[in-house]
Amino acid sequence: MVRPPRLRVDCFALPPGVQWTSVEDALMHLKANLAPVTVVERVPAGRAAGRILAAPAIAARDNPPAANAAVDGYAFAHAATGEGDNILPLVPGRAAAGVPFTGWVPEGHAVRILTGAVLPEGTDTVEMQENVTVEEGRIAFRGPVRHGVNVRRKGEDVTRGKVLFPAGTRLRFNDIPLLVAAGLGEVPVFARLRVGVLSTGDELKAPGSPLGPGQIHDINRPMLLTLVERWGHEAVDLGHAPDRREVVEALLDRAAGEVDAILTSGGASAGDEDHLSALLREKGQRHIWRIAIKPGRPLAFGLWQGVPVFGLPGNPVAAFVCALVFGYPALARLAGGTWPRPEGSLLPAAFAKRRKAGRSEFLRARLGADGRVQVFRSEGSGLVSGLSWANGLVHLPSEGNDIAPGDPVNFLPWSAFGL
Repeated sequence: MVRPPRLRVDCFALPPGVQWTSVEDALMHLKANLAPVTVVERVPAGRAAGRILAAPAIAARDNPPAANAAVDGYAFAHAATGEGDNILPLVPGRAAAGVPFTGWVPEGHAVRILTGAVLPEGTDTVEMQENVTVEEGRIAFRGPVRHGVNVRRKGEDVTRGKVLFPAGTRLRFNDIPLLVAAGLGEVPVFARLRVGVLSTGDELKAPGSPLGPGQIHDINRPMLLTLVERWGHEAVDLGHAPDRREVVEALLDRAAGEVDAILTSGGASAGDEDHLSALLREKGQRHIWRIAIKPGRPLAFGLWQGVPVFGLPGNPVAAFVCALVFGYPALARLAGGTWPRPEGSLLPAAFAKRRKAGRSEFLRARLGADGRVQVFRSEGSGLVSGLSWANGLVHLPSEGNDIAPGDPVNFLPWSAFGL
């Protein structure tokens, strides 16, 4: 297996003096500094859906590999036909799929041919059987017929040597037929990115368990594990760490030997109990990015024993939005994929909003039956019901222009983030 080099120690370092980073600059920095971290392996083409190509997929043969009949009928040389009635003698035998006609068809003669059969030597045109009368070893049909009609030309779909998909393409289920048709039995792909998910905080309890005073259920870990799986990576549950430095450190040490990247939630700021942030600063590499984004703001990026760590906010909605905006493209790049850029649509707003300049905003939103974009009733980052209510996000840029009903806004459906 081919193993890529480790990430540079300074891959997350921002230019000196940067205090606040725009969403666009943050994404450009990640794109420029991240690289694939997983090994390359070969898998059967028929099992490659969802995998990321480590090298271009190049057609090994023409498709079709030879000219063949598109219909059941009769093959002949077009040069022997003309206007009006055409009568051609039949040569003995026939051409069928998988059983080619072995002889040569003289000009002015025809031969029986079935769908998918290789076109016999001496022929270039096929007339479908519905248009032909057969009698006493001859066929009759009315001309003119078009040269090459009902014939699939050699290589008309794909020619040998053509690049089917560039390196970095995540293959879809509907790409598999093309790989196989082009003669590829195996393709080189990156091993699935193993992404560990860790949540931190004394207040967190396992989903469904009884809650004591001041406790809440751990929303972020199952949410992030689900996102990782939907993005085609291997999700590794690293569990939950209480606010104890030695426990967080032990979990990070274990994770460094098991995963290729780590997503954490909580503990990534600079408070008394933000042990993740402190450990990255003291024993790894840590960079706190203050992103001009709502919801979100502070994000921690770093390396632990060479493994990239993405420290997301503890607030569930902020963690979700930041995972989509930053985690989705960053993990795709680490996995060997091309950098995905979410594509939205400009649609009329069904809401009004006054805004100040300076921060990009991502609002939970959904498309109404009238084609206008609605936003959730509250921007409160703790209201997770808004995630279930929404079917996408509205991205409001940092320029800060006010929004009135009917104004165009950029609506990003969940599919824009690979979901």
